[in-house]
Amino acid sequence: MKKYFLLLLIFALTFANAQTKGFYENVQKKNISKVLDDLNTFAANADFKNYFSLYAEESTFIGTDATEIWNKKEFMDYAKPHFDKGKAWNFKSLKRNIYFSKDGKYAWFDELLDTQMKICRGSGVLEKIGNQWKIKQYVLSMTIPNDVTKEVINAKSPIEDAYILKLKQ
Repeated sequence: MKKYFLLLLIFALTFANAQTKGFYENVQKKNISKVLDDLNTFAANADFKNYFSLYAEESTFIGTDATEIWNKKEFMDYAKPHFDKGKAWNFKSLKRNIYFSKDGKYAWFDELLDTQMKICRGSGVLEKIGNQWKIKQYVLSMTIPNDVTKEVINAKSPIEDAYILKLKQ
């Protein structure tokens, strides 16, 4: 009887722990989704201060152009004129995946975005700093349908061939 009770207790605790972990992860996914949704809303509303408050002090933004890799200050300098016009950019998440490190301190995501450039991919890493999730790295990529890859390569080759030569030197 004691063995049966002990086995039942172990099963109940294991089940409760799994339920608690799943609940915690769902709450954290909602928190991260709010950060990413707020990021899009703040850009659409040209809210410079709140937009950049979502980034960690030591963070990186990687844009769609091969030359666009900026720390937070550099990205702020790039973005400021866009925000000053009253509208920066307007992205809407279409599909989002969020994953966590085992210790729960880091999360990474990928999402498809509806943008003025049509479908783009946003991806990145967030770190839990105190009780807040902060963006450590954000990567914006344009998607290229396989059916038009050759045309896109032909269009960008003259520009990127020169940049490749520069990088190789």
